[in-house]
Amino acid sequence: MIHFEEFTLDNGLRVIVHEDHTSPMAVLNVLYDVGSRDEVEQHTGFAHLFEHLMFSGSKNIPVYDEPLQRVGGENNAFTSPDITNYYLSLPAQNIETGFWLESDRMLDLAFSEHGLEVQRKVVVEEFKQNYLNQPYGDVWLKLRPLAYEQHPYKWATIGKEIAHIEDATMDIVKAFHRKHYSPSNAILVVAGNVTFEKAKELTEKWFGPIPAGEKYERAIPHEPKQQAPRVLETSADVPLSAIYKAYHMPHRNHEAYYAVDLISDILGRGKSSRLYEQLVKEQKLFNSISASVTGSIEPGLLIIQGKLNEGVDLQEANDAIEAINKELMEQLVDEEELNKVKNQAETSIVFSEIELLNRAMNLAYGKLLGDANFVNTEGEKIQAVTPQDILRCAKQVLDPNNCSTLLYKAEKKEQAVEQEA
Repeated sequence: MIHFEEFTLDNGLRVIVHEDHTSPMAVLNVLYDVGSRDEVEQHTGFAHLFEHLMFSGSKNIPVYDEPLQRVGGENNAFTSPDITNYYLSLPAQNIETGFWLESDRMLDLAFSEHGLEVQRKVVVEEFKQNYLNQPYGDVWLKLRPLAYEQHPYKWATIGKEIAHIEDATMDIVKAFHRKHYSPSNAILVVAGNVTFEKAKELTEKWFGPIPAGEKYERAIPHEPKQQAPRVLETSADVPLSAIYKAYHMPHRNHEAYYAVDLISDILGRGKSSRLYEQLVKEQKLFNSISASVTGSIEPGLLIIQGKLNEGVDLQEANDAIEAINKELMEQLVDEEELNKVKNQAETSIVFSEIELLNRAMNLAYGKLLGDANFVNTEGEKIQAVTPQDILRCAKQVLDPNNCSTLLYKAEKKEQAVEQEA
């Protein structure tokens, strides 16, 4: 059980305080309710670009990292299709430095052509290194637009294409900042060896004077129901052929979410899962295989991905996956098998909450979903799933008409050259 208190500033900043006096540290986590789903298709990758720009300095603090390092702190951030999350940890006695740093870049980020150019180059290099020049790096660049036709989940967080970052102008960047990076669009979690009274005092001092900004109202296109299987075949110079299957599933707050999450665990969590047992150990079609869910705030995806053993036909391997899915769609799962994945899922939650930073992040995300106490109720929701729930959801989600399949063929460069010749 994670204990917390919360309040909201007049400017709309939602604040959660989690006291933990067993730790000498304090954490500040600032979640901005903006991700790649909030971009327009002509200008993608901006949420991720801002993750970098926010470390380029503010009007009063030219170099973000230096003051934090002087007081023994460290920081990082991440961007997803749904959120951008910034966090820092430092000795609790120096917590005010964290408030100073985070509030200043929320209030007055320093925009300069030089800073923008530097971060543009960093992001472009990241795009090339992680997505274009790495084996299987382009999978999500191909699978997302295959699975989504309308929803902005159809492009990766890094962006749809490099040109969108290369062509980012200062005017577009500033407009994106005004729209999304304000107190009314943020959640602050203060956690660690700090009292609620002190946290509230420092929050009001440093964040209270920041203007609320205009409240962003999201208007995202609805993704129509997929009516037929989609298949894309591609090839690249990679070690092994691979299969990636994406099934549309309910959003994070949907009552069926936990059943579908457990379906992914039954299919592909660990070496005792159905896919691994049958397709890796027994049939020896795959070198590795797993299943997981994206956990998206809006309707997301259940993903099955596996790398084939050499010489195995892609279609044969794909049919083998579908056969195992069919079993789950037609037969009730055994209580023992279901309890095993339930306990694994609940154990993962418990272990994640050992770290102070994870607790802070989970509280922020729960608040974004509508209730910070979300972190304390997940275990109950997992345990409440029945075999009947699994069967019902499997029939809906694992339907082949609901699936987008990327067949990724391993093809050596010299082979490709010979075929072209």
